[in-house]
Amino acid sequence: MHQNANILITGSAGFIASCLAHDLNRLGYTNLILADDFGPESKIANHKTIQCLDKVHRDQLEQYLQDNEPLDFVIHLGARTDTTEMDYRIHERLNLEYSKMIWRYCTAKKIPLIYASSAATYGNGELGYQDDHEIVDQLQPLNPYGVSKNEFDRWALHQDEAPPHWYGLKFFNVYGPNEYHKGRMASVIFHAFHQIKTNGSLKLFRSHHPDYSDGGQMRDFIYVKDILSVIQWLMTHRPANGLYNLGSGKASTFLQLADAIFAAMDLEPNITFIDTPVDIRDKYQYFTEADMSKLMGAGYTQSFTELQQGVKDYVLEYLMKGKQYA
Repeated sequence: MHQNANILITGSAGFIASCLAHDLNRLGYTNLILADDFGPESKIANHKTIQCLDKVHRDQLEQYLQDNEPLDFVIHLGARTDTTEMDYRIHERLNLEYSKMIWRYCTAKKIPLIYASSAATYGNGELGYQDDHEIVDQLQPLNPYGVSKNEFDRWALHQDEAPPHWYGLKFFNVYGPNEYHKGRMASVIFHAFHQIKTNGSLKLFRSHHPDYSDGGQMRDFIYVKDILSVIQWLMTHRPANGLYNLGSGKASTFLQLADAIFAAMDLEPNITFIDTPVDIRDKYQYFTEADMSKLMGAGYTQSFTELQQGVKDYVLEYLMKGKQYA
């Protein structure tokens, strides 16, 4: 794709999208249109140095798209990502209806679209973690956020008309720089680092599931830099349309994660266990692991960052230095 392409990135004051915008700047793409709510002070450092054509408040984006020349590419990463927000109407408006607006625009103007889905769509994993279109109607997400993401995937798959190229990326547990503003929704690595830095010790959630020991809960953690590589590959290679898992393909335990953080900080592990909060206990995923065979089968050949290596890079290059990905 030519470097003067006009690219819309939604959610660009947030975590993954701000990293992507900075990365695209480095690759020579500066004709970016950034959409988000740019008001929160906690997000300013994420986006203040991005080279772009325009910054558009998310509530004005639909009008902006109507009033301006068609774009060359849309990367829709903006969403309400709070898994503890139980009012579905909020997720419906910001995640489902907003995404439909963007899809319709890209379809009408024949613009390629990449959008963020989520591994939260898989619920507790009864049907596995395969990015198979056949199971999307049967998935049972555990919270309103996951429901909204799955509802959009379902809607997209049932459309007779679609953008010329479209990819819904089911992000697993993403960690890395520029998530500093996310509060409770920031990654385990972010919270663990600060806990260890303050107390010299780390508290992990106790297991409330007989099949998993304390700290033996498993998640597929993926470094944000790997997400950026996949998005950039999709932008240029344009494989078959559809949903694609985006994790490392390898589940790790929380104890392995904790050990990696202590090692990066050059400290001996000091871990205790606390009860999982009651408000999330019934909705807690004990195991996630992305089946990455579809993306690999489409021709993606880059390897994914090993957890220990990704944690070390994040801790030493960003968290220790208080640095942004910029």
